Amino acid sequence: MDPISDMLIRIKNSQAVLHPTVNVPFSRLKFALAKILEKENFLGLVEKKGKGLSRYIKIHLKYQDKQPVIHGLKRISRPGQRIYASRNQLRPIKQGYGLVVLSTSLGLMADKEARQKGVGGEILCEIW
Repeated sequence: MDPISDMLIRIKNSQAVLHPTVNVPFSRLKFALAKILEKENFLGLVEKKGKGLSRYIKIHLKYQDKQPVIHGLKRISRPGQRIYASRNQLRPIKQGYGLVVLSTSLGLMADKEARQKGVGGEILCEIW
């Protein structure tokens, strides 16, 4: 299974039953994605835990009035079908309330930052 999809589904399922935290197996890509979501206020604190092969990411979930902050998420580019966008094709999602995460030559970044830097890349997911 796709590791990024697995991480997003774990977050979605944990928020559906109002869990305070969720643990995800560690990878640098998933950690960078979680840090972007933390920076954009979709998640609470994101921490690396464990050592060696037993490393994992502990994600503290955010809620407002007992409702998850993340209302929806969608995996765009998959291992079987990669989706790319140039800097001219990047548009705000959900009238600016959503977030598109891109994998660019400068690393993982949100769509706003990619538009500022003038780079495009592979669209990993949309969060709103």
